[in-house]
Amino acid sequence: MQRIALVTGGMGGLGEAICIKLAALGDKVVTTYSPGNTKAAEWIRTMNDMGYGFKGYPCDVSDFDSCKACVELVAKDIGPVDVLVNNAGITRDMTFKKMTKADWDAVIKTNLDSVFNMTKQVMDGMMGRNWGRVINISSVNGQKGAFGQTNYSAAKAGMHGFSKALALEVAKKGVTVNTISPGYIGTKMVMAIPQEVLDSKIIPQIPQSRLGKPEEVAGLVAYLCSEEAAFVTGANISINGGQHMF
Repeated sequence: MQRIALVTGGMGGLGEAICIKLAALGDKVVTTYSPGNTKAAEWIRTMNDMGYGFKGYPCDVSDFDSCKACVELVAKDIGPVDVLVNNAGITRDMTFKKMTKADWDAVIKTNLDSVFNMTKQVMDGMMGRNWGRVINISSVNGQKGAFGQTNYSAAKAGMHGFSKALALEVAKKGVTVNTISPGYIGTKMVMAIPQEVLDSKIIPQIPQSRLGKPEEVAGLVAYLCSEEAAFVTGANISINGGQHMF
């Protein structure tokens, strides 16, 4: 039976790689995009011209009602969600001294509240069918912290606390909940960092001396979605080139 996989923020560099990988496995892939995203239709058309068969739905992942309406529409149009990848996220980087309440709220709502908002919509169905996968895309900076990212690091650390607690609750129902914590991956967000900063400050921290590839993270997502990963739950799997080990 073809699984239905929903990837939030699937039109970004990492999200796109995840969507492509899951489609290659035979999943029916659905992604969300921010309401008002004028490039969404073009992205979907381009991907589907390549044969992926993606579906896209507008959704404000920071808003519970928007998530509810989105998942209900997906269920009506395609079917119930079997795999949820909570990938959507933003940054508002600055020192805590300069950070405003709005900067804090925007990151917490988009990066952490969204995990509750989306997972809440699909969990009862997964438990009722005795099968499901929830994968939360966190960050190495949620594990070790990062200068200028108190909001982002707090949100990303919170994602794994969510994963561990929910994993305990749903383990007997055939549903797994896991976290992936990528390091610096060669996405548009990371490549927007000035090259001199990448070369002098970031890459020297990585023992493998390179940025990760989105496809490498997507491969890990694919594994956690598989039957072979049924005994993995409540885990936080690092994929950071050795930058942070614990």
